[in-house]
Amino acid sequence: MTEVPISTVGARPPRNHWWDVWDQFKVHKGALIGAFFFLLIVFLVLFGPVLWDIDPAKTNIRSRNQGMSWTHPFGTDQLGRDIFARMIAGGRVSMGVGLTAMALSVIIGTLVGVIAGYFKRLDGALMRLTDLFLALPLMPLLLVTVLLFREPLSAAFGPEGGIFVLMVCAIGITSWMQTARIVRGDVLALKEREFVLAARSIGTPPRRIITRHILPNVMSPIMVSATLGIANAIITESALSFLGLGFPPDFPTWGRLLFDGVDYLTQYPERVFWPGLAISLTVLSVNYVGDGLRDALDPRIRGR
Repeated sequence: MTEVPISTVGARPPRNHWWDVWDQFKVHKGALIGAFFFLLIVFLVLFGPVLWDIDPAKTNIRSRNQGMSWTHPFGTDQLGRDIFARMIAGGRVSMGVGLTAMALSVIIGTLVGVIAGYFKRLDGALMRLTDLFLALPLMPLLLVTVLLFREPLSAAFGPEGGIFVLMVCAIGITSWMQTARIVRGDVLALKEREFVLAARSIGTPPRRIITRHILPNVMSPIMVSATLGIANAIITESALSFLGLGFPPDFPTWGRLLFDGVDYLTQYPERVFWPGLAISLTVLSVNYVGDGLRDALDPRIRGR
């Protein structure tokens, strides 16, 4: 009879890394609740027009300034437009700007951080550029950018498309610095590790070392930074729209709905309450998800 080696008795297949991440993530109750609310908001934004087929731009003067009812759950505005339908349409725009601007900022920040951390001769110049962007006042810079490029981009891509491109580029280009600094710090530590030195010693080109050894090991801080970047982008877009520098009045966003409701704050405070609540819940849930991911992706915390 063939003897089974002792080392193989009771051996288990290697556990997937992402199962360990999930086990740690679900321990964080705030992250689970935040993920539930965020997914609920995304579901309403994406599938809301199917469930609630009222046109958000349809006006009905006879139904203006109505309160909450079964016909209009959030009431109507001064032109008789359904606020709930406008909230759904505005959420689609705000979430689209937030996700796209986050992707742009993460790409720029990761590229700058990896190059600065791996190539010592470029580190000084790229980090001084990062410090320069960090020293710039964000809101005045965004206001100047919007005023300078609003008309050319609107003429090139249309009123809505031009403002969307402007918002995404303005927010993404001014919010990549934190990601760059975090990634650079991790790359500086990783490039001195044994597996990177071994790959370099056998003549592996820098491009392959970065893509196969460096980037997979810095995905954890990049994911956390991306999650928190969504909240930052949504707040920035809402602030610009609240100041009247965002999308046109007939193209609702949550910030624009806040701006339109300020004039009626004393008479109809719910017009400010609903978009403000949507922004607050989205940002809060995203921040909790980011905290949960940070703890779950940290191997020093995982397993406690």
